[in-house]
Amino acid sequence: MKKFYDVPSPCFLLDEQLLINNLKLLEDIKNKAGVKIILAFKGFAMWSTFDLISDYLDGATASSLAEAQLCYEEMNTLSHTYSVAYIPREFNEIMKYSSHITFNSLNQFERYKGEVFNHPTKISMGLRVNPEFSEIETDLYNPAAKGSRLGEDKEKLKNGLPNDIEGLHFHALCENDSYTLEKVLQSFEKHFGHLLSQVKWVNFGGGHLITKKGYDHQHLINLLIQFKNKYNVEIILEPGSAIAWETGYLVATVLDIVNHHQIQTAILDISFTCHQPDTLEMPYRPQIFGATDPIKNQPTYRLGGVSCLAGDFIHEYSFEKELKIGSRIVFKDMMHYTMVKTTMFNGVTHPSIVIKKQNGNIQIVKSFNYEDYKNRLS
Repeated sequence: MKKFYDVPSPCFLLDEQLLINNLKLLEDIKNKAGVKIILAFKGFAMWSTFDLISDYLDGATASSLAEAQLCYEEMNTLSHTYSVAYIPREFNEIMKYSSHITFNSLNQFERYKGEVFNHPTKISMGLRVNPEFSEIETDLYNPAAKGSRLGEDKEKLKNGLPNDIEGLHFHALCENDSYTLEKVLQSFEKHFGHLLSQVKWVNFGGGHLITKKGYDHQHLINLLIQFKNKYNVEIILEPGSAIAWETGYLVATVLDIVNHHQIQTAILDISFTCHQPDTLEMPYRPQIFGATDPIKNQPTYRLGGVSCLAGDFIHEYSFEKELKIGSRIVFKDMMHYTMVKTTMFNGVTHPSIVIKKQNGNIQIVKSFNYEDYKNRLS
C-alpha cells in the first residue's frame, strides 16, 4: 500500500507494464489467428496511451463523432464507426474520420448510403445484426435480447443483403469467454449464415475478455481460424475491457468516519455516482486492497462518496486494520469502463489521471479543476 501514497488523491492510476502485458497477449492472438483486433473507445479511451496501443493493435472502433475524431487525431488512423443512429448534421464529419461505417438498421443504410458511396475516399459499409443469443446476466448490458433496438432482425434479411454492404457486425458478449462466443457464432450462422458469401468482413464486436486469467486462448484461435476459412472473410474483434483489464486502480482517501445507528461509514474523496457509476447501476462490487466482504469482529465500514446524493455509497467491507482519516482506499481494476463513465455531478473534483511508467516513474497526465467543471455547463 505504501506506493499508493506517492500519487495524488483521488486519481486513476494506470500501470503501464500491465497494459503492455495485455497488449502483447492480444497481439500474439491476432497474429496466430490472422484477424484484426481494435480498441473499443467505449471501454477505454485514455488517449495518452494510444501511441503505445497502436504498436500492438489495428486501430479503434468509435460510436460517435467525438470518438471518431479522437481516433483520427490521437491514434492517427481512421476508425471503424458504428452508431445506433447517425445525427444528420454530423454525418459528413463522421465520414471524414472513418474507414468503415456500420449501420444499425436498413433504414439508416438507405438514408446514408448515397453519401457514403459519393465520398471521395472509399468507406466500407456494414450492417449490425442481432444474433439473438447472449449469456449476459444483466439486462442493462444485454444487446442481443429479443426486440433489442441494437441490430437488424433476421426476418428483414431472409432474401439477402442490399448491394454495397460489405460487412456484418454483431455484439452479444460482455466480459465473456471463447465458449460463449462459440454459442453466439452458432446462433449467428443459423440466422445469418446465408449472407456470409456476400460480405468481405465480419465484426465480432466486443466483450471478449481475452486477458482474464484462465481464458482459453487456443480455443479462441481455433474458432477464429475455422470461421475465417469456412467463409473466406476478414474477422475483426473490438474488445474494450480486455485491453485495460486489471491494469490500474482508483486511489482515494478517507476524509471522515461517521457512525450512525451502529453503521460506520468512511467518507472518501471520490463519489460512486460520479466516478464508479457501475457500482450503483449494475450493481458491481469492486475489489479493494486489504479489504474483504464483511467478517465478524473485523473493522468494518460502509464506503460513502462525497456527493450529496443519498445513495452515493456501497455496502460494508472489512479491513485488516481500522481506517483513519487520511487512510488510502485503493480500488482494483478501475481502468476499463469506469474512467469513460465519470461525470462532474455536484462539482465533485474529478480524479487525476496518472501513469506509473515502465521505469517506475510517476507521470501525472491530467489534473482537473474548476474550469473543467464550468466548461461542461453554460
